[in-house]
Amino acid sequence: MSEKPNQPRPKRAAASPRSESKPTEAHKRNDLLLRRAVPLALVAGLAFLFGAIAGTSSGSAGEDEVRAYAQAWSKADWATMHAQLTTQAQESSPLLDFAQSNRTTLATATATERSVRAGEPKKAGDGRWQVPLTIRTRIFGTVRGDVVLQTVEDGDNTRIAWIPSNAFPDLRPGQQLTRNTTMPERGSLLTKDGQVLAEGSARTSSIPAVSSEVVGQIGPIPAGRALEIDALGIPPDAQVGISGLELIFQPQLAGRPSGTLSAGNRVIARSAGSSGEKVRTTIVPSVELAAISAMTGRQGGVVAMNPRNGAIEAFAGQAFSLLQPPGSTFKVVSTAGALDAGVASTKSTYPFMSGVELSGFRISNAGGEVCGGTLGEAFAESCNSVFAPLGAKLGGAKLVAAAQRFGFNRISPIPGAAQSTIPVQLGDDLNVGASAIGQGQVQASTLQMTLVAATVARRGRLVTPTLSQAKADQTKPSSGAQAIKASTAEILERFMIGVVRGGTGTAAAVPGVTVAGKTGTAELRSPSENPEDTDAWFIAFAPAGKKKIASGAVGVLFVGAGAGGETAAPAAQGVLSAMLAQR
Repeated sequence: MSEKPNQPRPKRAAASPRSESKPTEAHKRNDLLLRRAVPLALVAGLAFLFGAIAGTSSGSAGEDEVRAYAQAWSKADWATMHAQLTTQAQESSPLLDFAQSNRTTLATATATERSVRAGEPKKAGDGRWQVPLTIRTRIFGTVRGDVVLQTVEDGDNTRIAWIPSNAFPDLRPGQQLTRNTTMPERGSLLTKDGQVLAEGSARTSSIPAVSSEVVGQIGPIPAGRALEIDALGIPPDAQVGISGLELIFQPQLAGRPSGTLSAGNRVIARSAGSSGEKVRTTIVPSVELAAISAMTGRQGGVVAMNPRNGAIEAFAGQAFSLLQPPGSTFKVVSTAGALDAGVASTKSTYPFMSGVELSGFRISNAGGEVCGGTLGEAFAESCNSVFAPLGAKLGGAKLVAAAQRFGFNRISPIPGAAQSTIPVQLGDDLNVGASAIGQGQVQASTLQMTLVAATVARRGRLVTPTLSQAKADQTKPSSGAQAIKASTAEILERFMIGVVRGGTGTAAAVPGVTVAGKTGTAELRSPSENPEDTDAWFIAFAPAGKKKIASGAVGVLFVGAGAGGETAAPAAQGVLSAMLAQR
């Protein structure tokens, strides 16, 4: 019978020493071969093990290239992605074409370059790799899917045989991504108090006298904005805002298009769309009517702003787009720079002169007037003979820095508004001095110079101009970067009060209210006795001289209209009065 499991085997009797036989030569040879065989087997086993580990860590052919491609995709690093392609793919799609193909496909999906997230590649066999993608789009939500990349031997390397359909998930070879969208009803524009400025497809208004000045127009997509509009999912035949409030609030008014995103003939994503918003603007009808009246058909611009929150309560003419030399209104900027830098103070005094020479060129006061005295007196009389050399003393770099702190050389927060500029390198004393009095190559919009006045009113803090009442409601008087020292702003306020009380801006005085202002008369062609060769400027804020920040600031520019104190100051007075009547 066979032995049962777990049953102990019988023990063998121990062999007697006398029964052991001596090892033979054959036994010795076998024993030696056995001892040699063990190390060889061990070496062979270890070699096999290390080879297996090495084979696992080195990865499959093309894995490194596909992983590098996927990681670069998440960063929109088109150059690194392109470097992983085969020679043939690189030749058929050079880097710029490759990048543009990817960008165009993403734009069709209403996605940005940075909205792509590529996951860990997975081997799919036959040199194919699946790269999972997550793409956030503007109107179709989040699109998820795989892109299959084919790797092939390319000389001594393995590379990706890229084709255009690899630019988006679920595209098959030869297919393109397409979009079909429809615009919803356009949103409405309202005044601060809720009156209708524009609504419906006809853009009708309950206050046409106001709306005709501020609403602007809708029309075909301008060629220069085609890519921007296309990336929002808006069809090419849509009507969009091209000027005024229609342009400024285009994204909110347009709403979200409805439609489909298709890979070939297959719909891969849908958008339900949403109607345009009702946008409550900062426009105050009574102030707007005052601004329209102030323009009286002249070329230029008018802006009325609340310094406390940046709300633009009215604008008329070319208030945002027209750039002109700001003339002596820029002396607010140059004086601020001089006070902050310590090159002038309230105790500084200057000789009474009719003009001054800088770099061999004479700069005269308006009308050859003789003026000087204290810094405040020279400011009130707008003495070029004081402020041109003061600007040269301050120096070009510090003058430019002061202007930039007020917002020059910066993109305006109002869409479509022109950028006010001052050259970064001003050159010799003549150019610096001319810039300090708002001449030379300094260019400013009415909006920008209104912002200068508002910054002084806010104790030296910048405010972001806005036409959105929602944004204005969120802005606090204490917010904003400190453009100039608070003590400097207080000095400037006193100087500007002096301009209206007894200087060049007395026509801007409002009965019972302290007004701070600055005139400007910018020469368009010199020398000339023709009033049409000068721009008239005035900037102001009120009530001034109080602990509370002023509630109204205004800027006025009339092109070719003579002296600022004679034409622009009285126009500003009417707009300021309308603003203060609402408080």
